[in-house]
Amino acid sequence: MDKLRSMEIFVAVVDAGNFTAAAARFNISPVMVGKHIAQLEATLGARLLTRTTRRQSLTEIGIQYAEQCRAILAQIAAAERGAEAMRSVPRGRLRITAPTSFGSEWLAPAIADYLQQHPEVSVDLNLNDRTVDLVEEGYDAAIRIAPLEDSSMIARPLRHYGMTICASPDYLRRHGTPRTPADLAQHECLDFMVGTVGVHWRMQNLRDKRGKQQPECRFRANNGLALRMAALKGFGIVMQAEILVAQEIAAGRLVPLLSEYLPAPRPMHLVYPRDRRATPKLTTFVDFVVERFGPAAHLPLASSA
Repeated sequence: MDKLRSMEIFVAVVDAGNFTAAAARFNISPVMVGKHIAQLEATLGARLLTRTTRRQSLTEIGIQYAEQCRAILAQIAAAERGAEAMRSVPRGRLRITAPTSFGSEWLAPAIADYLQQHPEVSVDLNLNDRTVDLVEEGYDAAIRIAPLEDSSMIARPLRHYGMTICASPDYLRRHGTPRTPADLAQHECLDFMVGTVGVHWRMQNLRDKRGKQQPECRFRANNGLALRMAALKGFGIVMQAEILVAQEIAAGRLVPLLSEYLPAPRPMHLVYPRDRRATPKLTTFVDFVVERFGPAAHLPLASSA
């Protein structure tokens, strides 16, 4: 027999004062009520009720056990109410991870908008450029910029992560405009680092091998914003995701270059573990991110302050 159901029936017997009223409450026979009580007594090794032909009373153990049953059943009811509430209203804490540049410049402001819409949700945003194991490290969702390999996750496609090569008008006035990748050997190129290793620019449609080797860079950084600030300052040419420089290009602070040699855009997805009972906090966040950054989304290009 279900022990929790037996405890509910026992408490009902105590409240009603007899088996018949308790049986009516659960739509079972008084005989079945007696079996539930007998099962509890067998498990405890003690009598809970003393019955006579006219009345029944709790034993000392029965009094104590009834109080404990009430407390246990109240806790279960509270837990069920909490779970039901979480299924109906977005609430609780989300742990999200994303690449540093995209996460800080686009996802973080979007999360601020999401939190305005859902005041009972909190978000922990972890920014790094490594592939995080969502299940192992306890994250609810992640932004991934690369072809997906883990088929165990649900993946929602976002806009492609295309690259742009650009420099400031001031830099181009002073140093000229490169027309081919080979021309970059005569320019300052700003290089992104992973750890202590520079990430050479991937370019395509090259007619010869001269453009395949990026010249030695005098300014390298492991943060896209730092490289972009150097480009805006007029120091050199930078390759960055178009989504990260779109506002600067729209405002004329950066000028796109070598568009026919850009690498193919990489896929970007929002991924999260498979869960048949996804909570409203996760489902609303997923829908929000897809609406904001999905393939059909239009990103605002207005200049930031």
